[in-house]
Amino acid sequence: MNQSLSSTSATEPATLSSLEQEVLGAVDDDQVVQDLRDLVAIPSVGGSAAEAEAQEWCAARLGDLGCDVDRWDIDLAGLSEVPGHPGVEVERWNAVGCVGVLGGTSQPPSGGAGMPALALCAHTDVVPPGDLLSWPDADPFTLRVIDGLAHGRGACDMKGGLAAILGAVSALARAGVPLRRPLAVHTVSGEEDGGFGAFATLRRGHLADSCVIVEPTAGTIIPVNAGSLTFRLELTGRSTHGATRSQGVSVIDLLEDVSATLRTLERDRNASLPAEFAHLDLAWPISVGMVHAGDWASSVPDKLVAHGRFGVQVGEGVDSARRVFERALADAGERHPWLRDHPVEVSWPGGEFASGALPAGHPLLDEVTTAVTDLGGDRPRVCGAPYGSDLRHYAAAGVATLQYGPGDIRRAHALDERVEVAEVLRCARVYALLALRQCA
Repeated sequence: MNQSLSSTSATEPATLSSLEQEVLGAVDDDQVVQDLRDLVAIPSVGGSAAEAEAQEWCAARLGDLGCDVDRWDIDLAGLSEVPGHPGVEVERWNAVGCVGVLGGTSQPPSGGAGMPALALCAHTDVVPPGDLLSWPDADPFTLRVIDGLAHGRGACDMKGGLAAILGAVSALARAGVPLRRPLAVHTVSGEEDGGFGAFATLRRGHLADSCVIVEPTAGTIIPVNAGSLTFRLELTGRSTHGATRSQGVSVIDLLEDVSATLRTLERDRNASLPAEFAHLDLAWPISVGMVHAGDWASSVPDKLVAHGRFGVQVGEGVDSARRVFERALADAGERHPWLRDHPVEVSWPGGEFASGALPAGHPLLDEVTTAVTDLGGDRPRVCGAPYGSDLRHYAAAGVATLQYGPGDIRRAHALDERVEVAEVLRCARVYALLALRQCA
């Protein structure tokens, strides 16, 4: 895939039509910030009761904006049996789906004029806030706007983008624009641990000609994502007293050998990167995030469990990626004096993120770029992202999709997460202009 890798350059605002100016003037900045405030106040950590509460809030808000809303209870057990289910990493007892449609019906379309020309998609789940004492006032779920920055868990990833979507929909509704084709808003749960919410939404039949996912992209357009898999490693050594450690086999030492194998695999897989990923030192990284070993300070530990993340290359199937990983460890183990007879046990728990891409040459890339530059913004850079997202679900369903949204991914999941208010408001206008041109 070779999307144009445009460099940013200053542009003059285009001459907009009177209708475009009317819609853009109808964006209510104060209400956008209030929606963001209300969303952040819902502590919608994946697996918590508030995850469904956020979806209920969205269903009510979209109804208030004049959308026809499809709100349904997701059959989690049944969905998990569907081929291609992405997996989950947290336990859930219930989940809610939500799709709002402006200028049409929320019944899943069967094609033709009833099919939304555009879907705008945002996930409403957030990651845990971490150490509460590291947040001002020990409160990550009260939005604080300081010097133009909106702080709070989820403000960047991705409730700022969702508030921008609502601002765009409100502007179209307030301007009374008759839509030739419907505009859809998909709010989804569970993105952070696999994307079952988007999977369920698409399985229900909510499709569109194209889709913009409002992940934080810091002004760039992302038409292609790498994928990722969660791996689990179990190592077995030989325990003994710490005073006679040379008579044992420490799993800590074994992990060092395994880590060296993974570093070699990572280096080889990143030796030649596609143009969209050339800005990265690692497009498909391998990292270990959790290690558990030992139960006594003066014992040589004989059991270790490690969990980590394995980056999936663009176009690489997840089953193929698993085989590559497992083969690398098996081959290295055959050359190791201990691991030859005590091989690393590999399993694959949790969410499954395949790669995904906008079809080469699809007009959505130019349409989003034009909407940005017509509002006086710099021409967005186009590049790939090394993380998985719901983009791959939409791509697999035949919906041309890219990512463009407010915020910087480096601020997502961080302590004192934040997003520029001005960027949220700019994106609201970009979405409004794009939707007007696609749907009216």
